[in-house]
Amino acid sequence: MTSRILLVEDDPGIATVIGEALRETGYDLVTCASVAKRDLHLSQDWFDAMITDVFLEDGDGLASIETVRETAPGLPIIVLSAQNTLDTAVRASASEAFEYFPKPFDLDELLAAVKAAISRSPSGGCESGTTPQQDLPLIGRSPAMQEVYRLITRVLNNELTVLITGESGTGKELVAEAIHQLGKRRTGPFVAINAAAIPRDLIESELFGHERGAFTGAITQQIGKFEQANGGTLFLDEIGDMPIEAQTRLLRTLQSSRIRRVGGRHEIPIDVRIIAATNRDLQPAIAENRFREDLFYRLNVVPIHLPPLRERFGDIEPLVHHFLMKATEQGLPNRKITNSALQILQGRRWRGNVRELQNTVFRLALLARDEMIDEALVHNSLGEEEAAQGDTLRDWRSTIDLWYDAAEPIDGQVYHDALAAFEAPLLERTLEETHGNQLKAAKVLGINRNTLRKKISELGIDTSVFIERQ
Repeated sequence: MTSRILLVEDDPGIATVIGEALRETGYDLVTCASVAKRDLHLSQDWFDAMITDVFLEDGDGLASIETVRETAPGLPIIVLSAQNTLDTAVRASASEAFEYFPKPFDLDELLAAVKAAISRSPSGGCESGTTPQQDLPLIGRSPAMQEVYRLITRVLNNELTVLITGESGTGKELVAEAIHQLGKRRTGPFVAINAAAIPRDLIESELFGHERGAFTGAITQQIGKFEQANGGTLFLDEIGDMPIEAQTRLLRTLQSSRIRRVGGRHEIPIDVRIIAATNRDLQPAIAENRFREDLFYRLNVVPIHLPPLRERFGDIEPLVHHFLMKATEQGLPNRKITNSALQILQGRRWRGNVRELQNTVFRLALLARDEMIDEALVHNSLGEEEAAQGDTLRDWRSTIDLWYDAAEPIDGQVYHDALAAFEAPLLERTLEETHGNQLKAAKVLGINRNTLRKKISELGIDTSVFIERQ
C-alpha cells in the first residue's frame, strides 16, 4: 500500500519542490497551507507521516501540535522552520517531533527522514515533554549552528556524556549551560571547573574534595566539584589540560559513579551528568600519551563541535545587535550601528570568536559619540589593516551583485544557481593553493575529504593541472 504524506507548507516554491520529490519517490501526497486545513484533512483521512512548517498563514504549526496528537495519535511529525533558533529546535524536540529541519534543508536528508518516520511504529501515548520558556544563551541561524541546535535537542532527555569541541571564545560553556537548563537536570546545580586554571597539585582536591589533614594546608574538610554538582551537571572545561594522574581518577569515577576525597577512606556515591569541553585536538595528545584514550572514548559519547565565527558569517549581524542590547543592560549607552560599519565587522576573521566580537561591540558602544556607530569609529577601533578585511567582503558582494543582475535567477533556483557559478572556481583556487593536495584543500575549505572528491568528480575538475604547477 502506498504511504500517504500530509505536507503543510504555505510557501508555494518550497511546497512544490518537496511535493515533486515525494511523488517521485512514490508517496501519495496531500498538501495544504494552513492549520485549519491541516486539521480538516486529519479529521477526514489517515496519513503515515506529516511534514509541517512552523509559521503558517493562520497560526503556529508547532504550537498546535497537541491538536494533531489528539486527532492522529502516534503520527510521526517532521518540522520545518525558517526561524532557525535554538528556541525553535527545543520546541520541536519538546513536542516530540520525529525530526526537525531548519530552512534551507537538504532534500535528500528530508526524504530519508520521511522514510524513517513511515517505518516507525506509532508510539501512541508517549509522555509529552515541556520546556520552560527562558532567554536562551545561543545566538545564530547559520547552517553550522543549526546542527549544534539539533544535537543539543537530542541530548536533553538522556544522560549521555557530551564532549564539546571548538576554538576559544566560541561559546562552549554556553552550550553546556543550555543542555543543563533545558534538560532533565535543570532543577539541579550546574557546576563548572576549568582544568587549565587550577594548579596541577590541586586539581584532584578541586574535583573530589579532601579531608582535613590530607596534605599541608588542608586545615578543614572540603567538598569537591563532583559532590557540589550531585543531582545536576558537572562541566569540565579545557579537559585536554587535565594532568594524566587526575585523568586516571576521573575515569575511575565515571566508571563507578563513586568518588573518594583526597585523604578519605570511604567511597561516596554521586549522581552527576558530565559535559566536557576542549579547544585542543585530543588525538595528538592521545598519541603522545598526554591524554588517556579510554577517557576520551568515555567522554566522547556525543560530540558537539562549535564552529569558529569566521565560518558563521550570517550570524555576525544578529550577534552584533544582541550585544548592543546587552551593552545597554550593563549600563553602557544605547547605540545602533550603520550598515557600512556592520559590513566591516562582518568582514573580519575574529580570531577570538564570539567573545572577541562581544568585547569589540561593548567598546564601540562606549566610544561612540552619538547614537550611531559608524564606519569611521570601527576603522579607528580595529585598525586599518583589520578593518580593510571588510572592504574585501564588499568586493565579494559586488561580484555577487553582478552575477545576480546578469543571471536573471529564477524563483526557487537562486541558491543552486549561485553555487553552480561559484563552487567550481572556489575549489579550483583552493586546489591551486594546496598544489592539488586534496587532504589539505578539504581542511582549508572545512569540508570532508570524501565530499571534496565527490565535488571534483561532479564538476569535472582536472586535479592533475594543479599538481603539475608545483
